[in-house]
Amino acid sequence: MNTGSYYERIDAHRFKPTAHASGAWSTDEVHFSPLGGLIVHAIESHLADRPGAALLLSRISFDILGRLALDECEIRVETIRPGRTIELVEAVAVIAGRPVVRARAWCLASVDTAAVAGGEADRLTDPETLAPWAMAALWPGGYIASIDVRPLATPQPGRTTAWISTPLDLVAGEPVGPLASYIALVDTANGIAVRESPTAWTFPNVDLTLHLHRHPEGRWTGLDTTVVFGPTGQGITSTVLHDINGPVGHAQQILTVRPA
Repeated sequence: MNTGSYYERIDAHRFKPTAHASGAWSTDEVHFSPLGGLIVHAIESHLADRPGAALLLSRISFDILGRLALDECEIRVETIRPGRTIELVEAVAVIAGRPVVRARAWCLASVDTAAVAGGEADRLTDPETLAPWAMAALWPGGYIASIDVRPLATPQPGRTTAWISTPLDLVAGEPVGPLASYIALVDTANGIAVRESPTAWTFPNVDLTLHLHRHPEGRWTGLDTTVVFGPTGQGITSTVLHDINGPVGHAQQILTVRPA
């Protein structure tokens, strides 16, 4: 087994997770972060085969349909709304014969809008100047143990801004684009700003939706995250997404909040 990646390719559509993909609610499950990145990798490969001008993946929504067993997965992608300037594609990840994630991505034409670009927040502090945080003391599993987490300040209940990076490849022995590598770290947001101890309360997300106004660059994923728990078992994790050059978009996760 390659110990330097989250997944190994089996064939054109199937992948095997390594131990680094495990956790965080259970070590016999896949953490959704690397699986989400793998799905984006499959979508980008599908888009690379389409005729015509390249489109930019601008919104992607993941619905998590059930338990993500630490087992091989199959990913199938199809275009469900073709177009020259706007296209909608869908990817389904299957584990043990059962669909476990359904993702839909809107892809939009690239147009030069630099003259009117604006409205972004300020850049985050350079991650190279920050100290690492031992997030593995809070969460189990190979995924959390594999990442470098650098908060801008001491994490607070429901509020943390942090940089995330990893030395591991997403898929062993094959090139992966910067967007898939970036998104492979975004689901970490729900674990960096916990409102309550995960040994007393569970709050897994059942979805993840990203809207991007710019494609990210570099090896760091910046998460400016706020977590809210409501009074009836629902919560929301909201994140402004950053790269080293500034904000790139937003992410939202709906949580089911329950006593452990």
